[in-house]
Amino acid sequence: MLSRKGIIPEEYVLTRLAEDPAEPRYRARERKARFVSKNGNCNVAHKNIREQGRFLQDVFTTLVDLKWPYTLLIFTMSFLCSWLLFAMVWWLIAFAHGDLAPGEGAVVPCVTSIHSFSSAFLFSIEVQVTIGFGGRMVTEECPLAILILIVQNIVGLMINAIMLGCIFMKTAQAHRRAETLIFSKHAVIALRHGRLCFMLRVGDLRKSMIISATIHMQVVRKTTSPEGEVVPLHQVDIPMENGVGGNSIFLVAPLIIYHVIDANSPLYDLAPCDLHHHQDLEIIVILEGVVETTGITTQARTSYLADEILWGQRFVPIVTEEDGRYSVDYSKFGNTIKVPTPLCTARQLEEDPSLLDVLTLARGPLRKRSVAVAKAKPKFSISPDSLS
Repeated sequence: MLSRKGIIPEEYVLTRLAEDPAEPRYRARERKARFVSKNGNCNVAHKNIREQGRFLQDVFTTLVDLKWPYTLLIFTMSFLCSWLLFAMVWWLIAFAHGDLAPGEGAVVPCVTSIHSFSSAFLFSIEVQVTIGFGGRMVTEECPLAILILIVQNIVGLMINAIMLGCIFMKTAQAHRRAETLIFSKHAVIALRHGRLCFMLRVGDLRKSMIISATIHMQVVRKTTSPEGEVVPLHQVDIPMENGVGGNSIFLVAPLIIYHVIDANSPLYDLAPCDLHHHQDLEIIVILEGVVETTGITTQARTSYLADEILWGQRFVPIVTEEDGRYSVDYSKFGNTIKVPTPLCTARQLEEDPSLLDVLTLARGPLRKRSVAVAKAKPKFSISPDSLS
């Protein structure tokens, strides 16, 4: 989503790993169909809808949901059709009153200067858009003409209100604001406070804040009930945690949102080897909040498949203090580094805590090697505190 909008160069969007270039690269597997795409669109096609008339019961929402070419076409045709309809009415009034036959009609016409359908069409435009060139006007001769004048003005105001409201809602839709709410391309699983955690990074590119921002996460997978019922999209809510607690976040700077993989988590039995073979796993992340400038509720979505979850990785710090203020380096938004992480499930780690002791013994040599890599590549520095 970042590279598609041209906000961040594509080379920085792709998660770069601190790995050995000599390591073998695995061939990309065929991915399963996403339920939610990376840019937040729901990958669901609605077919065989028999009751199409339900969409006409909510015409305004239907117009807002249409694509721009269809909306502009309806916008143009609504005005043209109303002008043509009332032009026909004005022509019939002039024809019935005898205003079209010069020298044979009444002395005072219903509408002055109407001699053909073209002049009636021009008068219809002048009435509805209140141009008033001064050459044509309604007289007191025909009460019906006065009534039609009132009706056309009311119809014109209704068309203006509906179509302009539709155009405004399309330009101020909530998903437009969501384009600047970004997620890391990959999620990671690593230790935090001695427990395996599923982590992702979220940020807001605008200075205007998202008020009352909340974040939710769901696991979508194909399951089979004990009775044999196949549920293709079984959704399970799992709690997300952050530094301030709960689901509410203060999104001034990018935050790392994490989920503790415990006994109540659907990822409790997820192992590193399952990330290459678990094709039915998809984790959906939903960020909701109120736009500060417009007051409209917006929602940003993304998802992570199994092969987009990196085991034993941690996001690099991107917030630094410079000249008395905090600075965010979005070029490292999706960057990760390797950290010591047990290659086992959260269940195995809880049943055998000694796995953490073995990991602590192996952490010293890994830290020295990481510092050596940092000295060789000053553009990608790794502080010792980031590996602790």
